[in-house]
Amino acid sequence: MRNFRKYDVWLDGIEYAVEVYDTTENFPSNERFGLTSQIRRAVVSIPSNVAEGSSRTSDKEFSRFVEISLGSSFELETHLILSQRRRYISTDERDKLLISLHSLQRRLNALRTKLLTGI
Repeated sequence: MRNFRKYDVWLDGIEYAVEVYDTTENFPSNERFGLTSQIRRAVVSIPSNVAEGSSRTSDKEFSRFVEISLGSSFELETHLILSQRRRYISTDERDKLLISLHSLQRRLNALRTKLLTGI
């Protein structure tokens, strides 16, 4: 069993989730059960699936959970773009969040590839 706390993508995913939660604090109250909830679920799913996957016995199984994390990150990206278009966040806020998210996506993909190929 792996220690998920040692994976940089997990650590950064936690920090990123806090940042996104802070950003959604300013969303309109009528979005609490809509976009705000969707964003928060997606961002929490990123480090959560890395943690859950780390308990799996094979690299192939772990890679599947990393793939789910990656999918959640793409879902989140869509939500952030929509949030900016709805003017819940500024273009600068969106861009800052997307830069961090794209870095996280690249590292998740690299981890998934490493798990599948052993390289």
